[in-house]
Amino acid sequence: MHSAHLAQRTHATNLAASEAKANDCDVLVIGGGPAGCTVAPLLAEKGYKVVVLEKARHPRFHIGESLLPANLPLFERLGIAEEVKAIGMEKWSAEFVSPWHEHTQVFHFADAWDKSMPHAYQVLRSQFDEILIRNCEKKGVEVHEGCKAGAVDFLPDNSAVVRGRHDDGRETTWRARFVVDASGRDTFLANRFQIKHRNPRHNSSAVYGHFKDARRHEGRAEGNITIFWFDHGWFWFIPMMDGVTSIGMVTWPHFMKTKGERSLQQFLLDGIALCPALTERLRAATLVSEVEATGNFSYVSERNHGTNYVLLGDAYAFIDPVFSSGVLLAMNSGFMAAEAIDTCLARPAMAAAALRDFDRKMKHGPKEFSWFIYRVTNPIMRDFFMYPKNIFRVKEALLSVLAGDIFGKTPIWRAVSMFKVIYYIACACSPRIAWMARKKRQINIRPEDQSGIVDGGMGARA
Repeated sequence: MHSAHLAQRTHATNLAASEAKANDCDVLVIGGGPAGCTVAPLLAEKGYKVVVLEKARHPRFHIGESLLPANLPLFERLGIAEEVKAIGMEKWSAEFVSPWHEHTQVFHFADAWDKSMPHAYQVLRSQFDEILIRNCEKKGVEVHEGCKAGAVDFLPDNSAVVRGRHDDGRETTWRARFVVDASGRDTFLANRFQIKHRNPRHNSSAVYGHFKDARRHEGRAEGNITIFWFDHGWFWFIPMMDGVTSIGMVTWPHFMKTKGERSLQQFLLDGIALCPALTERLRAATLVSEVEATGNFSYVSERNHGTNYVLLGDAYAFIDPVFSSGVLLAMNSGFMAAEAIDTCLARPAMAAAALRDFDRKMKHGPKEFSWFIYRVTNPIMRDFFMYPKNIFRVKEALLSVLAGDIFGKTPIWRAVSMFKVIYYIACACSPRIAWMARKKRQINIRPEDQSGIVDGGMGARA
């Protein structure tokens, strides 16, 4: 008891000392990825003093190269549209390839409900993320690369003290009016508060690398993202500039455990061999990067905000990347957070209402994408994707979801609801298939101990 009391007094003394020499700012952002580098310049433009702490130094590797058409208006609002265009491979369509069907199915974004967003980009994330963080600096954000947030204390006066350790060993303390956790899969605050949980409705892992000279389509279709289903999950095929293609295998925990003594590289290559259509596209390709793996792929936090903090993008929740939603959800959360934080700091009497609205909007994106993600390997849903019909405009609505057009005013929701009704009717008409798919999915998403295979989310190298 005495030692606990002594520890509390020591912590209080250290905290008081930190407060005395802290650097003041209005908003401190932990993480310099798409979420953090969206909210930071937006708040700086409103006149707030904003500090970003990024543990790495740009350019740095990151997975998640496929963007959505709905990202493009966000680039315009941030003033980086031309820079992103210069590094991006144009993506006009999404292609689905199934070993259970004789044809491939291509969805053209131009056929979505809103015809004004007909394409997106595939980008090398090291280049894309560097554009974002340099834009922060241009807009007056104080950026500290190579500085990892180590501790945070939320004080009774609704300020927060955050301590960061630079990669040269220095320690710096900031006192902020508001804290933004944009730490991605590090989930800085969710881990601190112990509010991060595995998503009980989904569970997958990914193994991925970059290949040179993969066979692409010709003309405008060269930049198509292709999704290849196979018996143990699915693969992504993402063409980028300079002849590099990102290949990733998203699979279930029990299949990851079959890796055994094989290297991650061999495991990925062996997995590719199980997908003949992808094998053909990679026949002349060469692996040009180390192979990495990410586990515990799907999780959610109990909450996404408090009185003076918010959790953005992957720091709040992560869902399966089959629809390339990650960067869009991260950047969109940055826009929503900037609006809420401005209200909290400038009009405190309206803070609670602003944060409730932020919470509702934050949950909307993962909820809408997840309904499809949970069912995308179901044979009935596969048939829907491979034989799309536009009755009640459901194909246009589905394309709008694939394009990420779920936050604006496009009136897709009645058609989306109709799509779901048609799907449930199809399941009722094929009860044996639906039941077997449900049982198989329950087996697939069961958690497995993957220690030694992947590192639980931070990426393991071959």
